[in-house]
Amino acid sequence: MKRWISISALLLIATFVLTACPAPTPQIVEVPKEVVVEKRVVETVVVEKEVSVEKIVKETVIVEKDVVVTPEPVPEILIGLVQPLSGASAPSGLENKFGAEVAVDIINNVHPDLDLPFAKTSGIPNLGGAKLKLIVGDHAGNPEKGMSEAERLITEKNIVALVGMNFSSVTAAAQPVAERYKVPFLSIGASSPSLHQQGYQWWFRTGLHDEMYSKAMFEFLTDLREEEGIELKTLGLLYEDTLFGMTSAEVQKRLAEEYGFEVVADVQYHRGSSNLDTEIQRLKAANPDVMMPASYLADAILIVQNSKDLDYNPSMVLAQGGTMTLGAFLEVVGEDAEGYITRSAWSPELVKTNPAIVKVNELYRDKVGYDMGNMPPLMIQGFLVLADAINRAGSTDPEAIRQALLETDVPADQLFMPWDGVKFDPETHQNTEAKPVMRQLHEGQYHTVWPFDLAAMDPIVPIPQWSDR
Repeated sequence: MKRWISISALLLIATFVLTACPAPTPQIVEVPKEVVVEKRVVETVVVEKEVSVEKIVKETVIVEKDVVVTPEPVPEILIGLVQPLSGASAPSGLENKFGAEVAVDIINNVHPDLDLPFAKTSGIPNLGGAKLKLIVGDHAGNPEKGMSEAERLITEKNIVALVGMNFSSVTAAAQPVAERYKVPFLSIGASSPSLHQQGYQWWFRTGLHDEMYSKAMFEFLTDLREEEGIELKTLGLLYEDTLFGMTSAEVQKRLAEEYGFEVVADVQYHRGSSNLDTEIQRLKAANPDVMMPASYLADAILIVQNSKDLDYNPSMVLAQGGTMTLGAFLEVVGEDAEGYITRSAWSPELVKTNPAIVKVNELYRDKVGYDMGNMPPLMIQGFLVLADAINRAGSTDPEAIRQALLETDVPADQLFMPWDGVKFDPETHQNTEAKPVMRQLHEGQYHTVWPFDLAAMDPIVPIPQWSDR
C-alpha cells in the first residue's frame, strides 16, 4: 500500500537552533523517492472475544522532493603548529610561524584581489564559515620535545590536525604520536626521504623530499654542461649529522654515480658545532668544483664565515636546504654569500606561473618586512591544502579529514607554488606533483636560474672570489 505524506515532517529533523555560532552552509541531501517507513495501525483480531490490537507495520511512501539539511555549526577549528621557536634555529621557526599566520589570514578573512582557494570567502564554507585557530608549540630542535609537544597539543588542546615540524629528526619522533592518537599530521619543511617510507597512515607531506631536490640539482648540473657548456665534474659533500643531512648525503652519493659526477670529499659534521674550520680545510684540500652543503641555519652561517676565513672558494656552492634563503641568514652573511645557489620549492619571480605568488609574498612582506624564503611558502601552501581537505570533509572529525587528504587532487592553477599540483601517493602520502627550482644570490637578492625556461637570470659560474665580493 502506498500513500502521500507531507515533506514538513522530514524537514523537522533538520532544524537547528543557532546562537553565537556562524550560520552553516546548507547542503542538499538526496532522499530516495521511495522509502520504507513504520506506522502504527489498529487491527481487529478474534481470540475469545473481539478486541482491538495496536501493532507496527512497514509500508512504502513517496517523498516529493529532496531535503535541505543544515550541518551543525563549528565555532573554531584548532590546528596544532610545532616549530623551533627557541634555540639556534628559532629564526627559521619564527618565519614558518609567520607563514602559518599569513595562511590562516587568507583562509579566515576575505581577500578579493587574491585568486586562490578560500581567499574570497571567510572561513571554511562547508562548516558554516568556521575559522582556523593556531595552537602553537615549540620543539627547540629537540626530537624528544617535539614528540611531547605533539602529544600535549593532541591530548590537552584537542587539535584536529598537526602541522610541523621543520626538522626531519623531530618529525620522525612525532610521527608515531600522531599515528597512535589518529590525528592527521601534515609535514612542512622536513625533507628526509625516509619519512614517507615508514608506512604511517596519518602522516602527509605536501612539499618535496631530498631525493626530489637532489635529482633536480643533478639535472641542473647536467643542463649546465649540455646547454651552457659549463663543465663541473667533482663534488664535495658537507652535511650535518642528523636525519636530514645524512639521508641527503646518501641520496647525493648515489645520484652522483648515476649522473657521472665524482665525489672527492665526503665530510660530515656535528649539528650545532661552534666552528667548522677543520671540515672546510678538508674540502679545500680536496678542491671539488662544487661544494654541496646540507645544513640548518646556524651551521649555514658558519659555513660561509669559515670559508671566508680560510679563503675557500669553489666554482659553485649548491646548497641542499632552504635555510640560505632565510632573511636571518642574509642579515648575518650579507654579500659574503654572493653567488651561492640553493634548491628551492618556489620563487617570487615566477609570476608568469601564477600571479598569486606576488600577492602572497606581499602579504608576508607587509607582516615581517622582507620577502619569503623557502619555508614560509611551503607552510602557506600546506595550510591551504589542509583547509581544502577539511572543507571537503565537511567535518572536524580526524578520520574524515584523513580520508579527504587521501582524495586530494589540487590542480596547478589553484596553487601559488610552481608545482604541477598536489596529489598524495596512496601508499606513502607524499605529494607526487611538487617540483623545485634553483635560485642564486646576486647583489643581495635570490634569482631563479633553473629551469632555464623559468629563469630570471643566467647562472653565474664560477662565483666571485672573496676579494671581489
